[in-house]
Amino acid sequence: MGADIHRALLADGHLDRLHTVARVDTAAPITTLTDTDTATSPGTAPASAARLAHAEVLFTHWGAPPLTEAALRRMPRLRAVVHAAGSVKHHVTDAVWKRGITVSSAADANAVPVAEFTLAAVLFAGKRVFHVAREYAHTRTPPSLLPYYRGHGNYRRTVGVVGASRVGRRVLGLLRPFDLDVLLHDPYVDPAEARALGAEPVGLDELARRSDTVTIHAPQLPETRHMFDDRRLTLLRDGATLVNTARGSLVDTDALTRHLLTGRLNAVLDVTDPDVPPAGSPLYTLPNVLLTPHIAGSLGNELGRMTDWAVDEVARYARGLPFAHAVGPEELGRSA
Repeated sequence: MGADIHRALLADGHLDRLHTVARVDTAAPITTLTDTDTATSPGTAPASAARLAHAEVLFTHWGAPPLTEAALRRMPRLRAVVHAAGSVKHHVTDAVWKRGITVSSAADANAVPVAEFTLAAVLFAGKRVFHVAREYAHTRTPPSLLPYYRGHGNYRRTVGVVGASRVGRRVLGLLRPFDLDVLLHDPYVDPAEARALGAEPVGLDELARRSDTVTIHAPQLPETRHMFDDRRLTLLRDGATLVNTARGSLVDTDALTRHLLTGRLNAVLDVTDPDVPPAGSPLYTLPNVLLTPHIAGSLGNELGRMTDWAVDEVARYARGLPFAHAVGPEELGRSA
């Protein structure tokens, strides 16, 4: 894992329990898997090469280096990779699957705060909280209740969920207690399963036309790039809110910005394309936009949830049990 995340996990004591289920040295992370015989840093010292040679399980997190074929040759005893975070696409390569190494991920744990963030965004969007708060701060006078707030509220609002991913399914579950009409678009989910999840299955264009709030939970793939382009954004009804906690590339940011500048649409954007908008971007100041720097996922004490899930997986491995949250190569083609 990267040195920064290692320091954070150590400081908060999240790695302490790992010592109870495995023989492990948590004092220094291995930050590179190449040239490990050259003592240029703690992660590349000869001692690290010895640790890798005897490792049966790799415990990884953000910043983990790629597990290439050359790297795996340094780990002849490696049998499993346990990732204490979400996506494993950044470090698990085809060489891992070819070696028959099993992989586990804490993606389900990371989905929890993203779904919670999304629920808050959906409910606040229905009440027009972001716009009202900025207007109130500007005028310092509350508007007349009945005429101003006509059309605000969450009763029988229509929420469109794009993608029944880990996060998408949690969002669907969190929306159930509310008096909302929920639509779902996911090409991998059949109508019966969509209804079991509490949603009406629809095509993506229909979802755009009918929804008061659209929340995106699809993976970043070539076919999902700019799935919300200018044409589809135009389908959104006036006053609709687009929530994106998935990947910035799923939305054509320039097209969305044009729609936002007119005031026709609202947006809650935890991700953008590029990751950090240019300094002069209107997204920073528009009253109909809530822009956050990728905070929906696990941060602060929420890192402990992912680490606990991963330690549980190491404990299962030690007892000879299969992983509860195994990841296979077939899943990576349609996951984040």
